[in-house]
Order: sequence, then structure tokens, then C-alpha cells
Amino acid sequence: MSDEIFKTRHNIMNISSMDMFTNIKGGMNSNCKDVYFVRVTGTNPRMSGDIEKMDKVLTERMCEGKGYYNRADVLPRLSSPEDIDYYTRSYLKWVEGGKASVLIKSSENSRMLQNVLGKACSEAVNLFKKVTANVTESIEKNFIIKMLYWFDKVGMSGLQMWEPAKSMKFVTGNICKKQEYLFCYLLTLTGFDVLLLQCESDIDNELGNMGLSLKIQAGSMGNFRIPAYEPLKYSKDKEKNVINGKPDTDIKADARRNVVNIKRADRERRKRETVQPHNNVNTKGELSFEELAQLASSVVMIAIMDKDEKVIGTGSGIMIGRDGYILTNHHVASGGAFYSVKIENDDEIYTTDEFIKYNYELDLAIIRIERKLQPLPIYKGGKELVRGQKVVAIGSPLGLFNSVSDGIISGFRKIDGVDMIQFTAPISHGSSGGAVLNMCGEVIGISTAGFDDGQNINLAMGYECINSFIRGFT
Repeated sequence: MSDEIFKTRHNIMNISSMDMFTNIKGGMNSNCKDVYFVRVTGTNPRMSGDIEKMDKVLTERMCEGKGYYNRADVLPRLSSPEDIDYYTRSYLKWVEGGKASVLIKSSENSRMLQNVLGKACSEAVNLFKKVTANVTESIEKNFIIKMLYWFDKVGMSGLQMWEPAKSMKFVTGNICKKQEYLFCYLLTLTGFDVLLLQCESDIDNELGNMGLSLKIQAGSMGNFRIPAYEPLKYSKDKEKNVINGKPDTDIKADARRNVVNIKRADRERRKRETVQPHNNVNTKGELSFEELAQLASSVVMIAIMDKDEKVIGTGSGIMIGRDGYILTNHHVASGGAFYSVKIENDDEIYTTDEFIKYNYELDLAIIRIERKLQPLPIYKGGKELVRGQKVVAIGSPLGLFNSVSDGIISGFRKIDGVDMIQFTAPISHGSSGGAVLNMCGEVIGISTAGFDDGQNINLAMGYECINSFIRGFT
């Protein structure tokens, strides 16, 4: 197929239900793909069940290789200086190339997708100008940069092997802003079917009058909480599960095949051979970022399981004791019947119900698994921490196992009477319980909280409280 003539045709059939959106697949005819852009407005008693059914069907199809699906509560905030710089460069190359083609992470494997996305950006920005007065070059630049960033975040894992005829669906909720709405339309120009769950409020008349999306009236607008999307819950593939829309080939059999009996008698099962301590922890000088990234082998991903063996949340943890002791946040571990722990470069998933110790006020907890570990050193306070000091954060944001980011200490805060370290290294949901390291590879804090409305305003419980809490377990 020539990438020069790829087109999309919108809403040729009247979609009247969420179930119909789930099951419809737009055909291809003369290099033109049929796509659907639909919004469901209001809510009714069946809404939660309908959403869960859609998630189940589309996730299972994705695990079977029959398309791509993602559902996001909100579109992510662009705040990282590295991301801003990357997508600014992509924007400038798009402009230099006559706005015909754009290269970003998710389009790097397909010249055709680069061309399709480049043209989609041109059409989206033209629509933006129609509903926005006095659009300057700077405003247009910021609009396109945000479109490209969202495109990577929404579809990167599903677009590495992009094909025009492939079934791709994206769902999100309560979209009201112009840029968010036009981004969803941009997705359709690249072959996505998009569904908006407008339970609390609908788009304004100006956007509605553009006639871009079909409307399904589900009921009256209300204070309805859209249930969180849990891809792992619906995976049927016994070798490859899906976390937050991205296949994770390291988690096997949805962690259930390793479920332990809470009262099991075989606690004395054979432990692995003792492993050697990290060789690259250098207390005499700073490490490179590459050396610090290697310490991710001592930071784990924790899946919190309920009594029905379902994943109810994920977080991170830090190895602190060679005999299987892992430090995490209380808010990560609380509420779980047991835990499933994933370790870098280890194919086994370790399940445990050993909730050893916790402190609600400090938001700290210790769990234990049956394995010898490589604990990270905890900073002892030989030199006072200062603002501007470089730090590295390691955790599993949004289920992306052992992501590494860098930043600085930006302040010291007292939150609810507890001293906290404020830092800028980017973290997201799932990073909680992860390590915040100094440049010598020592834990100076444990990632505890972040502010969605702020740009890289993140908090960590400091080493003083950690050292006191883990005494006797190291």
C-alpha cells in the first residue's frame, strides 16, 4: 500500500452501544480505512459492567494477537525536560520537512506511520485554529508537541508493528479540553477507533458542532467513578500478560500459578544460593548513571493480590535484608491478602503473605520472600543532604518494571508532622516504594508520593526514618 494515499473514513455506521464499539472492526477499501469516533454521555446502572466487559473482550483479543487496546483514566502531563526537548526536536523536523512526516518513538519502525502521523498533525492543528482565536506559532508548537507526546504514551507498545488494517482501539473518559478532544480525533486519523466515556460532563457546543464524533446517550450526567483498567486481570495468555496496555513478557501466568497457601507448611523449601553484594556501590566517590542503573536489580516490583487472586494494585520495593526482607510503603502493602514479587533477571515470581512490620504514620512496611537478596545500602547521614543534590529514582511507574530517572533534591518538607524529601526525578503511580539514591548508590529515601497537578513535585521518606524502621532486618 502506498503511504501517500492512506485515508480514513469516519463513522460510516451508526454505533449505538459500547458493545457495538467493542465488536466493530473497520474495513479497508482502496487504501481507505473505516474508523469510529464515539462518545457515550451520562451513566446508568449497567455502566460499570459494560466497561468491564469491554475491557475483558478487547484485552483478551490483544493477548491473542488480534489487535491493540488501551484505556487511560487521563492523558498524561508533559513535564519532563527530557521529554519536552525530545518532542520539540520532533516538531522542528516536522516543520522543516514541510509538515508531511514526523519521527517519534512509536513511529520509528514504520516510514508509512511517520507520513500518516505527520499528515494527521497537520489536520489536527488546522481544526485547532478553527476553534481557537489568535493561534501563534508558539501556541501551534506547544499543541503539536503535546500531540506527539500523547501519541507515544497512548500507543507506543501497540504501534511498534503498526499496520493500517490492524484493529486498534483507545478509550478514555470525561474529555472536555480542546487539545484532548482533538488528540482523540488525531488518533482516528492514524487508524484508531476511539471511545470517550463522558459520564460527568460532555464536550462544549463549539466542539460538538464540529461533527467529529457520534454521540450515544447512556443516561443522565452524574458523579460516576469510571473503574480502573486492570489489563492483567483479563489476560488469557499463559506466557505474556499485559500491564497498563503494554505486554510484559517477564510476568508469567498472571502471577497466579505461583499463589501460595497462606498457611502453607513448606516455609523451609530450598533457598537459592547466596548471591554476592553489589560490586558497583562505591562509598568513596560518585557513580555514573549507567552504574547506578545497574542497582535496579535490588529494586522489586510488587503486585498486591486480593483473596480471589486478583491484582488490586502494583508498587515497588527495596531489598534491605539478605534473608528476603523488602521495604515498601504501607499504602502499597496494606489491603493485600498476599503479594507477588518480581525481581530483575529472575524468571520466577515470588509470592508471599509475610507482612512483617508496618508504620502507618511513616507509610513504611516490610514484607518477606523466600529468597536470598542483594540489599541496597541505606545512607547513614555522614554528610547532610542539600537542595540541588543529584538523585536517581528507581521504581515501576504504571507497571513499567524498574524504570530509572534522575533529578535533584528540590526541598525538604514537613507533611502531617513527618519530615520528607522533595525531589524532581519523575515518578508515577506504581513508583511508590521505590528507591531514591544518592550518586554513591545509597538509599537516601523511599518514593512515597507525587502531585498529579504539579510538575515533578515528588516526596520521599528520608533515610533517618528508614534506618530506624528497618533496624534488626538488615
